[in-house]
Amino acid sequence: MRVLLDINILLDLVLERDPWDVPAAQLLAAVERDRVTGFVAGHTLPTVHYVVAKARDRATAATAITDLLRLVEIIPVEKADVHQALVLPLDDFEDAVQLAAALKVGVDYIVTRDETDFRKGSLPTIRPESLLPLL
Repeated sequence: MRVLLDINILLDLVLERDPWDVPAAQLLAAVERDRVTGFVAGHTLPTVHYVVAKARDRATAATAITDLLRLVEIIPVEKADVHQALVLPLDDFEDAVQLAAALKVGVDYIVTRDETDFRKGSLPTIRPESLLPLL
């Protein structure tokens, strides 16, 4: 199974945001054990670094990115993807870019806590705690 990990899942894990950090950690453990292939859009990790550095510090942010790079595949976001995102029916442009990236590599699900943000998209969304029993 192939999934796109929404930024909120990664931030839940890295920033230990209770109660969402536990299912996020379980999902990333499943990625590490090759039970699922986890993808992130190319712009996701720089955003994670920025948010974690602001919330904690640069060292914590760098460690988080290094750890995530061991686990996830990065989908390059190119000009065509940004053009596609502009015409996708999502209200949030950043989510539309993620959807365009997900469509490009043919994921099965977008894993997110904000399922309503993607409801107008063409890919199914799922929360980590709902995905785990399917693996």
